[in-house]
Amino acid sequence: MATDYGHVMVDTRGDREDPLVGFHFSVEIGDITGYFTECSGLGSETEIVEHKVVNKDGVEVVMKVPGRLKWEDIVLKRGITSNMDMWVWRKMVEDGDIKGARRNGTITMYNQMLTAVAQWDFELGWPSKCTGPQPKADGSEIGLEELTITHEFIHRKS
Repeated sequence: MATDYGHVMVDTRGDREDPLVGFHFSVEIGDITGYFTECSGLGSETEIVEHKVVNKDGVEVVMKVPGRLKWEDIVLKRGITSNMDMWVWRKMVEDGDIKGARRNGTITMYNQMLTAVAQWDFELGWPSKCTGPQPKADGSEIGLEELTITHEFIHRKS
């Protein structure tokens, strides 16, 4: 039940669910687990194909129909440390061992009580890009390394 307090509606039932804060998440990819500071690319996209036709009234129209399904690349960022796990994984691809580099993984988001609330599972991922920090003599930012994972399927499990 919502109560109207002037121009502000307040949920008085207590069943409102707060959105998750973005910094409570974990990443598991085989033996790579981690403390990543940023994650993007948890989704898919359907290409739009435009098809020009003439309708029954003789008017030219553009129909938009679904095309190919594309999965977004997952991009992970973390502060650089002595940990070499992402670089070792990327080296497998550089050496031509794509089949051996393919791994399934999970990205999990937690609520404020650190209970898992949302989870995405991806399949047959491999590191298509790995980059190091961009040091600057006059900078004071933390050096970040970035990992791009290309995969064949992702879905939100919960």
